[in-house]
Amino acid sequence: MQMPTPNAAVLSKKARIVERLQSVLPEDAVIHDPTETRAYECDALTAYKCPPLAAVLPASTEEVAAVLKICHEEGVPVVPRGSGTSLAGGALPTADSVILGVARLNAVLETDYDNRFIRVQTGRTNLSVTGAVEENDFFYAPDPSSQLACAIAGNIGMNSGGAHCLKYGVTTNNLLGVTMVLMDGTVVELGGAHLDAGGLDLLGVVCGSEGQLGVVTEATLRILRKPEGARPVLMGFDSNEVAGACVSDIIKAGVLPVAIEFMDRPCIEASEAFAHAGYPLCEALLIVEVEGSPAEIDEQLGLILQIARNHNPVELRESKSPEESAKIWLGRKSAFGAMGQINDYMCLDGTIPVSSLPLVLRRIGEMSKEYGLDVANVFHAGDGNMHPLILFDANKPGDLERCEALGADILKLCVEVGGCLTGEHGVGIEKRDLMTSQFTAEDIEAQLWVKDVFDPAWLLNPAKVFPLGATESRRAA
Repeated sequence: MQMPTPNAAVLSKKARIVERLQSVLPEDAVIHDPTETRAYECDALTAYKCPPLAAVLPASTEEVAAVLKICHEEGVPVVPRGSGTSLAGGALPTADSVILGVARLNAVLETDYDNRFIRVQTGRTNLSVTGAVEENDFFYAPDPSSQLACAIAGNIGMNSGGAHCLKYGVTTNNLLGVTMVLMDGTVVELGGAHLDAGGLDLLGVVCGSEGQLGVVTEATLRILRKPEGARPVLMGFDSNEVAGACVSDIIKAGVLPVAIEFMDRPCIEASEAFAHAGYPLCEALLIVEVEGSPAEIDEQLGLILQIARNHNPVELRESKSPEESAKIWLGRKSAFGAMGQINDYMCLDGTIPVSSLPLVLRRIGEMSKEYGLDVANVFHAGDGNMHPLILFDANKPGDLERCEALGADILKLCVEVGGCLTGEHGVGIEKRDLMTSQFTAEDIEAQLWVKDVFDPAWLLNPAKVFPLGATESRRAA
């Protein structure tokens, strides 16, 4: 089928916008050839694609401000993009938008070990923040599974977490300040290197705002001393429900592991075939890690192992060396890639009370049979952040739609048991029409008012987060 040819007016507008962007950026920082812009047509939610009008790669806050000022004057929507690892379509462009990528904003600007913070440009990858301070025995705590690739900008936009969020919290608990550029090019500073800032908590509003309010170019992050030691234990169980009950009992006992990770049989089998980590082929597997001094570790693991034995595990394996610890974590860290080798899948992200884990896991299994689609579960069990992987065939007509319907029902279940639609992936386009399942019309209107204040023209990251019906009049105005 032949694609429609853009009319002269559209081409003329594009040429003018590209010319203006080239006037404030180096030549190689403005991408407008249709062949090259296809690299930006989607993020990790690959079910939907749309090439942007253009993409820009600024390298400083000043260049970001110049780009946004031009787009504001031209009325051109802007889609901020970190590393493109969003699983919710958070960086999906529209055909009339400019992608603003932060990949070249990757410098470390300041490191202060006495006051335990690092200031970086937000295109820097998550793992490389720890890489910048680990020689001095410090680390940056949030550790999403995509930490090798994902950018701090995206972590802030989606309030990302990771395996160790049970003890250390998610991005908002480790973010001290930001430099942010508003849509009209105004540069603002929020928070800073100190513990708390006076006045309204606008930093809390920005973290998790999914690029709706501004483009964050610099971030001041809390860094922590590395613990004296850490040790994981691997537990295998006969059912998802029993593993979920074990997690609930560990939390109720008042123990605070640094991580509790869950994998079910489909995920265990795929990870084992891929990474050869030596996992038992059971129905459900937990990885529980504690840290501290050797005495603290022994005491915590002793209690955890006692709780686990009450649930009749099929295997208990406590690490005895750094090599064994690395192997225990290898399969979990490889899980998403391993599943991608065997099937198309959609990765969900909903959060539930830990006490509801057995119920929700059982209902997901029932829903899986009702829809005729397999579901693999791998998630951060300690804080109830679910990541069901719905397996489908992207080439089979109707499978994507069934997958999305099943996903919607699972996320509604999360809300019904007292949880929420997202823990760290964000709303993006994936969950925007489910927002009414969690929020009343008044709740959504209040959120729209915040957007009105920061971005009155509604040009930043269009068609995301909010139900389209609630935003059409604002975008049209």
